[in-house]
Amino acid sequence: MCGIVGYIGSREATDVLIDGLRRLEYRGYDSAGAAVSYNNEIQIVRAEGKLKELESKITKNPLNGTLGIGHTRWATHGRPSETNAHPHRAGDIVLVHNGIIENHQKLRAYLSKKGHTFKSETDSEIAAQLIQQRMFDGLSMEKAFCKVLSEIEGSYALVVLNQKEPDRLYVARNGSPLVVGLGKNENFVASDIAALIAYTKNVIFLEDKDFGIVTRDGVKIFDGKGKQVKRPVKEVTWSRTTAEKGGYKHFMLKEIFEQPQVIADTLLGRVIQGKQGEKNQQKIILENMDALFGPKNKPIPFDKIFILACGTSYHSGLVGKYFIEEMSRLSIQVDLASEFRYRNPVIDKKTLVIGISQSGETADTLAAMTDAKKKGAKLLSICNVLESSIPRLSHATLYTRAGPEIGVASTKAFTTQLTVLLLLALYLGRRTKKMPTQDFEEALKELVRLPDRLEKMLKTFGNISQIADRHKNRSSYLYLARGANYPIALEGALKLKEISYIHAEGYAAGEMKHGPIALIDEGMPVVVVIPQDRVYEKVLSNIEEVRARGACVIALGNTGDKILQTKAQEVILVPKAPWYLTPILMSIPLQLLAYHIADKKGTDVDQPRNLAKSVTVE
Repeated sequence: MCGIVGYIGSREATDVLIDGLRRLEYRGYDSAGAAVSYNNEIQIVRAEGKLKELESKITKNPLNGTLGIGHTRWATHGRPSETNAHPHRAGDIVLVHNGIIENHQKLRAYLSKKGHTFKSETDSEIAAQLIQQRMFDGLSMEKAFCKVLSEIEGSYALVVLNQKEPDRLYVARNGSPLVVGLGKNENFVASDIAALIAYTKNVIFLEDKDFGIVTRDGVKIFDGKGKQVKRPVKEVTWSRTTAEKGGYKHFMLKEIFEQPQVIADTLLGRVIQGKQGEKNQQKIILENMDALFGPKNKPIPFDKIFILACGTSYHSGLVGKYFIEEMSRLSIQVDLASEFRYRNPVIDKKTLVIGISQSGETADTLAAMTDAKKKGAKLLSICNVLESSIPRLSHATLYTRAGPEIGVASTKAFTTQLTVLLLLALYLGRRTKKMPTQDFEEALKELVRLPDRLEKMLKTFGNISQIADRHKNRSSYLYLARGANYPIALEGALKLKEISYIHAEGYAAGEMKHGPIALIDEGMPVVVVIPQDRVYEKVLSNIEEVRARGACVIALGNTGDKILQTKAQEVILVPKAPWYLTPILMSIPLQLLAYHIADKKGTDVDQPRNLAKSVTVE
């Protein structure tokens, strides 16, 4: 979840490093630093806090040179501080590191016996000290680097400088992303292609266990066995303006309003509708699904299907369970990836694991899927980032096509995940023949209309800002819903927690009487998702129960619902739609409610405290 940028060429390295780190701020961080080589000497500047603190220090003590590395740190081992910030140094060795060195205590004890002293509390400094020790043992820099990679356990993305070799960067990855950007007489390294798009469109994604040497003239890459390999050069299609706010106050608000377009992109080429009267023209086309699920005239080859994810992606997985089970009658189990990997689940060759991750680098999800693959499971990933670790691990991937999401609190990545899960459910419904043809064709028509419906709906939410203003100072919220919208209540509560720092909890409305009702007192906001569906009457009863205890009901219901307007103090209206579209439709006003409350409270909406965009450590 930290940011890495490296540069070698003819430009001032500091300019490239700071620009790249700024483009990685969305990941979340608590300190930053840079190291630049000049006249065979490496200078380091580090600062606690935001990138502007580092820039201020560099203004006072300029870093000149055309070779350098930069880093933004999110604390794991050791508190946020200048001392614990990267880059770390041991003699001539200077490095930045993402990930966790799991055997750091054992290595620290070994190095201490060798006479090494440590300046920081981090596991990352140990890698620098260990490289230095191997060079004391008589190894060359390259051999020392390779030796250390075999000795450290855990995940890492490493970029290393040797003060005595001012013409190269040493790089390596295992479990944490690292990409090399290719230029003319210059090259770049970063943990995310967002840091590189201003300079190059051509990139190489390192594989796990890869290490390499980056110079001005080229890149040499070796696999884990030390054999030189060629990794494919990929062309990045993002533009620089994609990551700009486009006139909105915050990236999060911009991304909320991008949802009609990105959902249209998600559907593009995947929903086929023939002309009236044509046969077999209404269909879903999903990449590599036929290969994964086998011939269409044969049964689905899996008797167990798990969905694994964390955070917001877990909530989309919960909705996906409703979609797939209803439409295909296949049984789905949804697990938090962080728990799944430690509970020894029953997995064999007839198991399908569906991993959902916005970044494709989520450490717990990646580890759980890796374990499942070793036990024989087939892997399907749902992801937004091309060529990230989870898609590369998987047998098949469905990309959400949401584009770069800069705001830490996910919005468009979430609704595009829901859209892909709905497409998958419809595909499986046809494969299992459990979904009637008429229902399937009607669902395709509704999907095609969805982006336009969202575009019009977003123009109707003028009252949400006023609702937020009235309730921004409340200390606790309760979110309630039933059915496929229950996970949307969980997600709505999570959004409010993430960006406003207000305590909020989501519950299945039927569970309210089993504990949460004790929390309700006079004026407590209770946000209720209540479309006019098959559990509408049940949720109305739940509203009556919280009203009787003095709650202020903020209801998300359907346009034209006159009954609801007599039951709730605040009403947000959403167009009526089939049950499988309401999770997407209801998500957007909940995102806006959380956004406006946070904005009115003055919190850092795009980079909320303690959070990171891509959680690449356990």
